[in-house]
This record gives sequence, structure tokens and C-alpha cells, in this order.
Amino acid sequence: MNLLVINGHPNPTSLNATLTQTYIETAQALGATVRYLAIGELHFNPNLQYGYAKRMELEPDLLRALDDIYWSTHQVWIHPMWWVGMPAIMKGFFDRLFLPGLVFKHHTSIHTEGLLQGKTARIIVTMGDLSPEIHQSVYHASGSIPLKEGILAYCGVEVEQAEVFGPLNDYSSNDIHQLLLQMKEKAKEDVKKHLFTAVSSDILN
Repeated sequence: MNLLVINGHPNPTSLNATLTQTYIETAQALGATVRYLAIGELHFNPNLQYGYAKRMELEPDLLRALDDIYWSTHQVWIHPMWWVGMPAIMKGFFDRLFLPGLVFKHHTSIHTEGLLQGKTARIIVTMGDLSPEIHQSVYHASGSIPLKEGILAYCGVEVEQAEVFGPLNDYSSNDIHQLLLQMKEKAKEDVKKHLFTAVSSDILN
């Protein structure tokens, strides 16, 4: 099991960073091999300056991130929802790195092949003002659809879980503590499932 945990929050001292580290520490304690990718700490131009008309050279940090993505068998994406979407730096990360020939391939105008097939993912989204119920009933889960369907599934990644948590602005210290406990349980769940699958596959092969 090659576990890649991605933090999409630009602030290294955010709650998202704490959630990420809690997940990582739990997974490592259970024997998982983990890499950590903090998008906000990468050095790259997030602007796809020429669209798809001209390919921009990938910066070293993006090349390393691409290697991490290729290396992974299971990914955990953790990010906040701002204006019913992901942070700008995270969107820029996808604009610059998730390119034709790297993570997907066009065969015809109506047929696209995802090049990240065989990988799985969990998505964890935090919301400051919205509750999961409002996110679903009013916004039709639109804050999590771009990453889940428009990016990961499009590129061949099987998203096993996509969850939203909030409103964090109303969370008490006990609520935060419970959220951290949930991160530990999610790490245990993922490691138990995927580490067992990997070991079983090795035995069968």
C-alpha cells in the first residue's frame, strides 16, 4: 500500500494540516508507507498561462508531486471548501499538473482514457459556514463534485469516500476533538482495507 496524503489548504498551521497529520501518524503506526504532499508549500506558477495551446514547463515541485501521484495506490485529499469550491492554489495545482498525456489521454472527441486507473481515493472536505445538509440540499453537493467526478474519476481514480464536515465556525473544542478521532478511524479503515488487499494480492501472485 502506497498511501499519498494531500493537504490542499495553503496555511501550514490550519486545522486541515492537523487533520492531515493525525491521519498520517495513525496510518504510519499501522504499518502503511506514507508520503505527504502539501500543495500550499509547493513552488510553482498556478496560472495555466496559455491554456492548452502551449505546454508550460513543469517546475521541480510539480514533477515531484506527479511522481508521488504515480507512486500512490491510495490517495487521501483533504481541503477546505471556499465559495463552494477548492482553494485557488489547489485549483492551480490541477490546472498545471493534470494535463493530457500525464493523467488522461484523448482517443476521440468523446472517448477519454484515465491514466491513473487502479488507484483509489478518499476525499475529506471541511466547511466553515455550511453544514453537510445545506451543502447537499441547497448546493447539490457541488463543492465536492469537481474533485470527485471532474478530476479524479475522470483520470481513472476510484473515489471510495467523499465526505464534508462543518460548519467548523460553530465547532466547539470537543467537536474538534471528535473530528480528530474520526480522522484516526478513517486511517485505520483505509489501512485495514488496502494493506490487506495488497498483502492478499502478493500471496495470490
